[in-house]
Amino acid sequence: MECQVCANLEISVEKPPGASPLSFIALLKVYRELLVSRIRNTQCLIDNLIKNDYFSTEDAEIVVQFPTQADKVRKILDLVQSKGEEVSEYFIRVLQKVTDAYYELQPWLDEIGYEPSENICSKPVVNTDPVSRYCQKLRYELGRDSKFVMSYAQREEMLLEEVYSNSIMELVSFTNESLGEVCQLEALFDDTIGLINEDGETIYVFGDAGIGKSILLQKIQSLWARKELDIGAKFFFRFRCRMFSCFKEDEAICLKDLLFKYNCYPDQDPAEVFHHILQFPHTVLFTFDGFDEIYSNFDLSSVPEMCSPNEPIHPLVLLVSLLRGKLLKGSKKILTARTGTEIQRNIIRKKVLLRGFSSNNLKEYTAVFFKDEGQRTLVLNQLEANPNLCSLCSVPLFCWIIFKCYEHFHSMSDSHELPDCSVTLTDVFLLMIEVHLNRSLKTSLLKNNTRSQAEMFKSKKETLLALGKMAYKGMENSFFIFEQEEVSSANISEEDLQLGFLRTVKGYSGCDNQSTYEFLHLTLQSFFTALFLVIEEKVGAKELLQFFNECSSTETAQLTCLRIPWLKKQLAGEDPFRNNEHFHFTNLFLCGLLSRSKQKLFRHLVLPAVVKRKRKTLITYLGESMKSHLKGLTRSRFPNYNQIQVQPNFVWMLRCLYETQSEKVGKLAAKHMHANYIKLTYCNAYSADCSAISFVVHHFQKRLALDLDNNNINDYGVKQLLPCFSKLAVIRLSVNQVTDHGVRILYEELSKYQIVTFLGLYNNQITDVGAKYVAKLIEECSSLEYVKIGANKITSEGGKCLAQAIQKSKTMFEIGMWGNQVGDEGAKAFAEALRNHPRLTNVSLAFNGITTEGGKSIAEAMRHNNSVKIFWLTKNELDDEAAMSFAEMLKVNNKLVHLW
Repeated sequence: MECQVCANLEISVEKPPGASPLSFIALLKVYRELLVSRIRNTQCLIDNLIKNDYFSTEDAEIVVQFPTQADKVRKILDLVQSKGEEVSEYFIRVLQKVTDAYYELQPWLDEIGYEPSENICSKPVVNTDPVSRYCQKLRYELGRDSKFVMSYAQREEMLLEEVYSNSIMELVSFTNESLGEVCQLEALFDDTIGLINEDGETIYVFGDAGIGKSILLQKIQSLWARKELDIGAKFFFRFRCRMFSCFKEDEAICLKDLLFKYNCYPDQDPAEVFHHILQFPHTVLFTFDGFDEIYSNFDLSSVPEMCSPNEPIHPLVLLVSLLRGKLLKGSKKILTARTGTEIQRNIIRKKVLLRGFSSNNLKEYTAVFFKDEGQRTLVLNQLEANPNLCSLCSVPLFCWIIFKCYEHFHSMSDSHELPDCSVTLTDVFLLMIEVHLNRSLKTSLLKNNTRSQAEMFKSKKETLLALGKMAYKGMENSFFIFEQEEVSSANISEEDLQLGFLRTVKGYSGCDNQSTYEFLHLTLQSFFTALFLVIEEKVGAKELLQFFNECSSTETAQLTCLRIPWLKKQLAGEDPFRNNEHFHFTNLFLCGLLSRSKQKLFRHLVLPAVVKRKRKTLITYLGESMKSHLKGLTRSRFPNYNQIQVQPNFVWMLRCLYETQSEKVGKLAAKHMHANYIKLTYCNAYSADCSAISFVVHHFQKRLALDLDNNNINDYGVKQLLPCFSKLAVIRLSVNQVTDHGVRILYEELSKYQIVTFLGLYNNQITDVGAKYVAKLIEECSSLEYVKIGANKITSEGGKCLAQAIQKSKTMFEIGMWGNQVGDEGAKAFAEALRNHPRLTNVSLAFNGITTEGGKSIAEAMRHNNSVKIFWLTKNELDDEAAMSFAEMLKVNNKLVHLW
């Protein structure tokens, strides 16, 4: 804290034992030089002394005449002391009350043990310090700005507190291994949790589009403004990174103007406020939202790494210097970006992965969104009946869209239900567009609009085309902010703006006198781009497929794109900010809009022959691209399996295939894999992707292995895999947020087909309830040989059920229980299972809270076991007595090869 500045200065005076306390006049004399060196703001003292009639106007004029701050303080001290004891005490009282301005003197006040008299307590003290005033203004303005969330119709705002709901936030390592969940936002700044680089200063928050990065920052902003975020931050500056794309190449700005002009400006003494920020950078919190949305032709390689806080320079240089800690070193920073935007490790302090809604989060959000209990129950029942739609709802943005659509149609007809069967993301966005257009119609209060979706789109074709054209031009150049001139040139009218697809944003750079606009969300710009490619008849094959090329090639970036030395090493000329997700979404929506099921919708918007030609071009490209991609995958041979290791890009390919809803395309993909072991680990697949995986996998004719470890599948994803279970001999779902409900689904499905040999559920959210389902599967499914269920929440109760099932099984080969809490009771049950077991070969009970009692039981049982060759018991609480029992066991057991 600031008070540590005083630590090296002697501020106490030895007084003889029994000596009476110094008078206030004497205190000011004794500590005169300390006060002169530490008082930086004289105006607040003068204002309060005048307000209480201790100073006259003439006194204030005398003080102001002195040229230096130190001389002004000396003169104030002279005048105060000359006016007597009461004025001297009031002077000290002001120092005590206005802590923001006189923070360096707080240790001194504690040292002298100052307690104000009753008379002085009755005298008012007003904080006129410019730093304090600025902090108050910041909190007011940021509180006002964060109070509401702009809805998808500009005329509708929603209270943040009424729409924000918690989601899964996970602290991860540099290699994205889990370090624990974030339960409270203060934990983001707590170095005892999740710290991976103590020299870094940036908390890097990442996740898929729509996962909740921006609203998380708005929540943090709101808490700070209400003084409910206790992290020692006096200043809060927030930036949307896409604003840095608006600055021209030759623009220059100093750090002070960047902070004040694009947040809020101090009403008094900006120089003093800025000086304070430079002196105490650890009191500053920055948020930079959407790092991947920066696109600039400015070349940073031509400027020095160091820059002055006072000299004007290009804003991107200031941004880079702040993130690197070259400016305001020690300040707190949160940086958000979409998954796949990699940043060099040396600037990162923590990594936080946003995973979206868990099943409980979704229920909480449903309760927040639908206040009426009957309506809420109806929605939850419909979601439960439609796992496809439910899995889309795990992404907060898509959930919000679905709920708003439901709310709108329910208001028109009580019997309206959410879409059923296979719902694609394209369906959801089309529904949102329909809702927007519906709301714009002027209808009778007594008569609902009954236009079909196709009629609605036809009536607004020119509007949709205009919005699509502007979206397309922006997407081509990775521009996400549009000036008024661009909006006008696209023939977008004021009436079109009121639909809510675009929203106004604060003017950046030279745009201050005009409105600037952006699409409600980047995914919406992607959707309108795809819509333009479909309904604009002049679009040829090259333009239709251009964003696929953007995603498939690493050499398409312009040579002039921004280059930053501290980002991961790029190929020559590649944009280091480059994140292809907005192109991926454009391609995904293109596949959905050109699917056969959408032909009826578009026949009134574009000639059927044009749609047919574009669909044929797309399907041909997908087929050839898929064959080419699959040929390049890493392949491995194992006994009984030919494995392919896919990359995250493959997931986007599956998503596109699913959007087409073409069984022919799905069969083709399955055919060209030429493998029966599909490894999809670390691909950032989430629950809705399981629909796409099932769409392809269910076409396999033979049994296969599916490895989905280290993704974000959760229970909804497990349900989406239902069409696959009849084919799966190996299913790996470790590190996927699977709970007992997901395990129940696995049991019910896998027990039907009796073909599973390997079940991987390591590091999920499974309790004793889920353990009992796994135990039943072991008992009923004779094919099951390997079970990995470590690092869950299984206690002795679940451990005993698993042990009893293993004891009955004649086929179990390996059980992995590392990192649970089965304790001695569970250990004794496993001991009984091990005794004379005919096949169990590998066992892990490491890190399970087993003490000497449980260890001795296991050692005794192992004297009668001839099958186990590897046994893990590390990180338990075994002592020498247990060790002696194992030593005696080893004298008679000659089959055990490794005991850890």
